[in-house]
Amino acid sequence: MNNIYIKSFFLLIVIYVGITVVVYFYQRKLLYHPFSAEITGEGLIHNFETINFKTSDNFVLKGWFHLKNSNKKTILFLHGNAGNLDNRIDKLNSLGSMDINFLIISWRGYSGNPGNPSEAGLYKDVLGGIKWLNEKGISNDQIILYGESLGTAIATEVGQNENFAGIILEAPFTSMVDMGQKIYPIFPVKFLLKDKYESKNKIKNIKSPILIMHGEVDKIVPFRMGKKMFELANEPKYSYFSKYDDHMMEFNKDLINSINLFIKSLN
Repeated sequence: MNNIYIKSFFLLIVIYVGITVVVYFYQRKLLYHPFSAEITGEGLIHNFETINFKTSDNFVLKGWFHLKNSNKKTILFLHGNAGNLDNRIDKLNSLGSMDINFLIISWRGYSGNPGNPSEAGLYKDVLGGIKWLNEKGISNDQIILYGESLGTAIATEVGQNENFAGIILEAPFTSMVDMGQKIYPIFPVKFLLKDKYESKNKIKNIKSPILIMHGEVDKIVPFRMGKKMFELANEPKYSYFSKYDDHMMEFNKDLINSINLFIKSLN
């Protein structure tokens, strides 16, 4: 009987180690879910230009640029870990109705772009987008970084110790380690994870005005993480916490009004 227990115990260890190895080597497949299909822009009601910009490691990536007036502020939209630009058209239609310009960029490996996503790679992607705007005469103090879900970690990283006009975080998480431990509690996520996105350790370095938005019934990123990020943020800071929104927040009248008020506070 003891031999059966010992064999069962070692079998469980072998299975656990095997699953851990698989999770380690395939973790980026679990984290990033790109739609590689070419983007169309169908349904986008605002005039836009499809642009190409270059990263520091020589990837040429796509984006959509909507220009009202170069003197107005520009939202640089950083989307989440799934889908492509076409999946953000409803949000862009709402943003384009505001008194701002916008540029939405697509990550490496997404929307028909070359490459494979990683934390270091996505940081290079957003810096390439910022450089493209700078070369168009739009300085950082005219740029509002808007991060959605995974994009909040990227906005937090590049927003540190920089003079951006403002930063908007929609459904932010504290770190990918915290998220991973929530989803895979039986694994030592802290030691396995390659892309850690430690936003909670970086947000204190943001000096730009910040708006944090989160739905209280978010089933992917717990609302407590967005609330924690708000607590850690420096003043001036603003919040829009919705009792009814899930992870993909509804761009209703109240949310749009909160964004508009935030933008007006930056003038």
